[in-house]
Amino acid sequence: MIAVYARVSTEEQAKHGFSLADQLRECKKKAGTDDVLKYVDEGISGEFLDRPQLSKLREDIRSGLVHKVVCLDPDRLSRKLMNQLIISDEIESRAELMFVNGEYARTPEGQLFYQMRGAISQFEKAKINERMSRGRREKARQGRVLRDFHIYGYDFDSEKEQFVVNAREATIVKLIFDLFTNSNGRVQGINGIAKYLTELGVPTKRGVGVFHRQVVRQMLMNRSYIGEFYQNKWNTEGMLGNRYRPPEERIVQKPRPKEEWIRLPIPAIIESDQFYYAQSLLAESRRRWAGAGKRTYMLSGLLRCGDCGNTMTGRKGKAWGREQYYYSDRKATVGAKNPGCGTHIKCDELELQVWDTTLSWIRAPDEELIAELERNPQLSSEQCQLENIQAELERLEVVHRRLMNFLSDPDIDEQDIREKLKDVQNERRGLNQKKLDLTRRLDELSSKDVRTEAEHRRSMLMAIWGSLASTEFHDISAQAGRDLLRTVIKEIRVFEQGQRIEIVTL
Repeated sequence: MIAVYARVSTEEQAKHGFSLADQLRECKKKAGTDDVLKYVDEGISGEFLDRPQLSKLREDIRSGLVHKVVCLDPDRLSRKLMNQLIISDEIESRAELMFVNGEYARTPEGQLFYQMRGAISQFEKAKINERMSRGRREKARQGRVLRDFHIYGYDFDSEKEQFVVNAREATIVKLIFDLFTNSNGRVQGINGIAKYLTELGVPTKRGVGVFHRQVVRQMLMNRSYIGEFYQNKWNTEGMLGNRYRPPEERIVQKPRPKEEWIRLPIPAIIESDQFYYAQSLLAESRRRWAGAGKRTYMLSGLLRCGDCGNTMTGRKGKAWGREQYYYSDRKATVGAKNPGCGTHIKCDELELQVWDTTLSWIRAPDEELIAELERNPQLSSEQCQLENIQAELERLEVVHRRLMNFLSDPDIDEQDIREKLKDVQNERRGLNQKKLDLTRRLDELSSKDVRTEAEHRRSMLMAIWGSLASTEFHDISAQAGRDLLRTVIKEIRVFEQGQRIEIVTL
């Protein structure tokens, strides 16, 4: 079959009027037939190789389905010379490659001319980007808004290129600041404001009916509401192709030096005094939580409600005017998929119950469990660590996806989210390295005597059990107890408000 490849990016549609229909018509004329397979990438930059239809074309060429490829011009394959050469070599190794604009013989002269065209195309792309960036900066200096930034409380007037106040949304912005700076007991904190707005059915900027606490927080910090909007604030160089790159290779948006920011006055919604008072409350809250003494929960990271499946976390509350610590499966964050079934148990009661249950089978070790250790070398400490690392990597993948979803919300501070993404990526790299090291260690152990490894595992567990068996609950700190329990316990499942618990061992 003869294949036709066409591509057009949005900037070319706007500036040069390139038409996909024109490209396809000229390519069919060059092929001499209308019976062709069409591969069309629309609105995708030519800087990147990972394009849906180009990838499909390459796969069909490798499978032998396509024997001839017709393209309008080499820069339709790619705007980068190196990528252009890679694709053309790959195609020509299995099929014939033809261009409407020019013939390039496989001679030294033909290849030289082909590469010169590619270099010129790459230079032209760089100049286009430079001119566009310079034009955007100049437009910003003239006091014009570059695009619709979807700021809650404002609409974008595309004709005047200015922000105008959205009266309905501005009322909600004022309500948020009033609730935060002078709640009068109506709500408690940022999460309380988010819950309040959600219960009222107030739509977000995108029409979604759930206000997230992070959205409210970023709105409270947004200086646009006092009439200060900044353009040319972020350096987005290289980010255009992020959606085509794996997460760990994506370019992170970084702030430019403040002297390069371009300030644009816009209509204010909030009085400066109220805005700065809100900032002082936010700063005070951060200092208070940063300096607060935090209780160590012995069962932290191990508990799960067996009835609803939610993890259980330690909380502090008050009962009859006295502070009380407890474990709960309730998720107070607005928008939580599973709010929990209400399992609520005092920390001391559950910790003592788990401790006694653990000691009961440690002091009288299950001979079947020990025999299994000798039979199954996969129950090594390295294997347990590997399983824990894999579970943590899966958790981080979920966190990464959620953070990426937040990036699409214009009301959220992108820099804050990107910093969190960077932390997640660094943690994933570290875990992947540990996973690699443990995998190598397991490969080495697999070649050794199985019984030797099992005996080593058994002696190690017996030493841990001995340490636990000789320790009383009230004589050990929460941190030390947590460290000891984690050496033998994988998960604790709580059923029927603590009437029954299951301990899953490593």
